[in-house]
Amino acid sequence: MNKIAGFKAYDIRGKVPSELNTELAYKIGRAYSKLISAKKVVVGFDIRKSSVEISDALINGLTDNGTDVINIGLCGTEMIYFSTPFLNADGGIMITASHNPSEYNGMKFVKKNSVPVGYDSGLNEVERIIVNNEIGEPNKIKGTVSEIDVMSKFINNLSKFYDPKKIDSLKVVVNAGNGCAGLSIDSLEPKLPVKMIKIFNNPDGNFPNGVPNPMLEENRKPTVEAIKKHQADLGVAWDGDYDRCFFFDENGNFIEGYYIVGLLAKSILKKNPGEKIVHDPRLVWNTIEAVENNNGKTVVSKSGHAFIKQKMREVNSIYGGEMSAHHYFRDNSYSDSGMIPFLLILQLMSEEKKTLSQLVDEMISAYPCSGEINSTIDDPAGKIKDIEKKYSNGKTDYLDGISVEYPDWRFNLRMSNTEPILRLNVESRGDEKLMKEKTEELLKLIRS
Repeated sequence: MNKIAGFKAYDIRGKVPSELNTELAYKIGRAYSKLISAKKVVVGFDIRKSSVEISDALINGLTDNGTDVINIGLCGTEMIYFSTPFLNADGGIMITASHNPSEYNGMKFVKKNSVPVGYDSGLNEVERIIVNNEIGEPNKIKGTVSEIDVMSKFINNLSKFYDPKKIDSLKVVVNAGNGCAGLSIDSLEPKLPVKMIKIFNNPDGNFPNGVPNPMLEENRKPTVEAIKKHQADLGVAWDGDYDRCFFFDENGNFIEGYYIVGLLAKSILKKNPGEKIVHDPRLVWNTIEAVENNNGKTVVSKSGHAFIKQKMREVNSIYGGEMSAHHYFRDNSYSDSGMIPFLLILQLMSEEKKTLSQLVDEMISAYPCSGEINSTIDDPAGKIKDIEKKYSNGKTDYLDGISVEYPDWRFNLRMSNTEPILRLNVESRGDEKLMKEKTEELLKLIRS
């Protein structure tokens, strides 16, 4: 079967118009409606300049198949995850390319109850229907389109995760990166006792202050500068569709997502002892300790939202966290959220009367980590085999790429789903020097 360029492991994403355009969006609407036999689908879109025309074409495809569409308009991905079950829809589609540059756009899909749809769980069928021209004739009765503003319902739904009375009057730098998060920040602000210092808050598809991707170091500077200028208690920055948020402590230090998983697990288990916490296998020791110290049970899952959500449903886990700053909540249809972690961290800091650095510094010194380091190489699978041989005296696990563990350090090496890239994560038990040495050692082998 011929491949369509934009179809990826978890979503559709590509350059507009060469890889994603209105013609393809229309066909995707027709094919997706057919795939899930949808009577009703929720559609929303991010701030990108191509989003409205792609949304219109997608909606036209859905309605031509007889599917009714609820258009929730400009929103974040987690608002689709909320709206699909809330509006009792058969599916939801978010038009976004998240943190990609402005010339990109894409789509994320869910079925009923916001169960994710990736390439292995339906997008392959959507691609096959389009490639084989099996869309068929439009339905005799066209579906309807209704526009609904769900923002107030979405914001009210967040209230089950936090208690504003338990949050102190902290000073917080919030950076929406000119993505969609600003709309939710503005709606949430009156409900919180915090003082918000807003930067790049207005949605703007030109991304005048750089693409909304806080993983890029150059994009962190404005948040750090604002924290220092205003002597803020912490900083939070979101990606374009704000299904991820990133934290900075009161000194402007960027906090790796790995340590936030431990903090959120602690926060949730304080109120829900004995629950299961799902985590990815890239970096694990700090999470295991945080969960066990707070009367929880850890369950490891392959990385990636489809795998984490599936595992959470299997074991009835209350929370799942990935070091990539995706955080999933059972009471949020097992979906990831960029707003809930923000609220939980505010409450945890307030309840423990600690700064963010006081909450994480102990974790960082106990389990220093490299952060994820990417290397572009010709033969990723062959390189993993070489590394496996070199470290064959360690305890090896193949759940996701290869993880090798020694008493005082460990690493995970995995291939990208979409590019010839190897992703390396290294951590140690309280020995930053050893962690750095082993990281250098592995990178030399990987890049040689």
